[in-house]
Amino acid sequence: QVQLVESGGGLVQAGGSLRLSCVASGSIFSINDMGWYRQAPGKQRELVAQITSGGSTNYAGSVKGRFTISRDNSKNMVYLQMNSLKPEDTAVYYCNMWVNVWNYWGQGTQVTVSS
Repeated sequence: QVQLVESGGGLVQAGGSLRLSCVASGSIFSINDMGWYRQAPGKQRELVAQITSGGSTNYAGSVKGRFTISRDNSKNMVYLQMNSLKPEDTAVYYCNMWVNVWNYWGQGTQVTVSS
């Protein structure tokens, strides 16, 4: 079994920064794509950023230039550096990974940006 655990969420003022982390543990042979998604109240879950095993990245238009995704394969971790945060970034952020051949989600971490 594989578990993903996120950390780093919290309350921040508009214009501030947060760094989210997610670590995978369990029976891991390989990790392919990693990503971050978010879900605001009353809205569908949406992709924020993805990173492939080769390091290629993809961002939602709303966060491009403000957020940076990175990974540390030696630690089975993925990060999301969030700068210039806006109130509309408020959501529960979920880590997602393709581990071995299965897709896993973390439990989510709350990010709240006050105006």
